[in-house]
Amino acid sequence: MAVKAYILIDTSPGKARDVAQKVREVAGVSDAHAVTGPHDIIAVAEAADVSSLGQLVVHQIQSVTGVIRSLTSIVAD
Repeated sequence: MAVKAYILIDTSPGKARDVAQKVREVAGVSDAHAVTGPHDIIAVAEAADVSSLGQLVVHQIQSVTGVIRSLTSIVAD
């Protein structure tokens, strides 16, 4: 069963739009937008299972230049 998640991303100052564009290019990410509020980007991702989702976040999203931290919320419904 596929796992879907919202990923809240904090970036270096002034980097939100560039990082959002790079995150949109990551396989498994269906959308990513620079937003206002406590986080700089909200992304939507989907993976085959929780382990694959973790790999996507840790190895592909958190490694994007400009990403400082992320918070992943798995969809429960």
